[in-house]
Amino acid sequence: MTVRIVTDSTADLQPEEAKTLGITIVPLTVFFGEEAYLDNVELDNASFYSKLQISKELPRTSQPSPASFQAAFTRLIEEGADGIISVHLSAKLSGTYQSACTARDTLPESLRKVPIEVIDSRSASAGMSLALKRAVEEARQNLRLEEIKAHLIDQFVRTRIIAVLDTLEFVKRGGRIGSAEALIGNMLSFKPIIALKDGEVVPLERPRTRGKAYARVAQIIAESDPLQELAIAEASEEVGLQLAEALRSVYQGEISHYKLGSVLGAHAGPCTVAAVAVLAHC
Repeated sequence: MTVRIVTDSTADLQPEEAKTLGITIVPLTVFFGEEAYLDNVELDNASFYSKLQISKELPRTSQPSPASFQAAFTRLIEEGADGIISVHLSAKLSGTYQSACTARDTLPESLRKVPIEVIDSRSASAGMSLALKRAVEEARQNLRLEEIKAHLIDQFVRTRIIAVLDTLEFVKRGGRIGSAEALIGNMLSFKPIIALKDGEVVPLERPRTRGKAYARVAQIIAESDPLQELAIAEASEEVGLQLAEALRSVYQGEISHYKLGSVLGAHAGPCTVAAVAVLAHC
């Protein structure tokens, strides 16, 4: 069985790596004022963060259209796919998952003979990428569509994301927290720690310095169940290395690094860095 994998640009896979893996990426759109850019197609990560520093307006983002997903599904079916798994950013953070569902459900009758499973990852960034890489390997081993889907869902259940932000302003603008909480945090210069829990942004703690925030993230990871895998999603190499140094005090395994893309950067802000932990057990 030939199973092909589709995702969106919030998985933060670089185009070259996605091409090597055979993963199809449907990009979201990032807006600076009236200027629109396809995420990591017309605007790479470095260019995004450079524009973010000088822009007078905060960026906005938009989900892909169902037509964009239909084009991707149609191409893969025409190339011989016997099944498609489409994995997307948490439905509680974006309409991308629903857009993919609409695309699947409105395909022409002649294409519906190929099963398409659309999965709400309840995750983001490396939390998606780590699972997608496993799915690619399983597809290459000719596992059935249902088996790959079950393993993906299982890994998403075991994935934890804990992030340190520079400011709460961006998540406030995105409607993820209230204005009052953001105002207090910014006035007191906290470095907020947030988590993604059941697909939603949840505030955890507000250390006064970035160093204390990284140390606290490492402590939370150390108190977790044994890890299968650990990764860092970083807005810049500098903050990624700083968090990695703190994590190495509690974890001796390999730590992979992913560049936090422009869509997630638009909602989390510059200098954001996250630990993405896959637990060995639920």
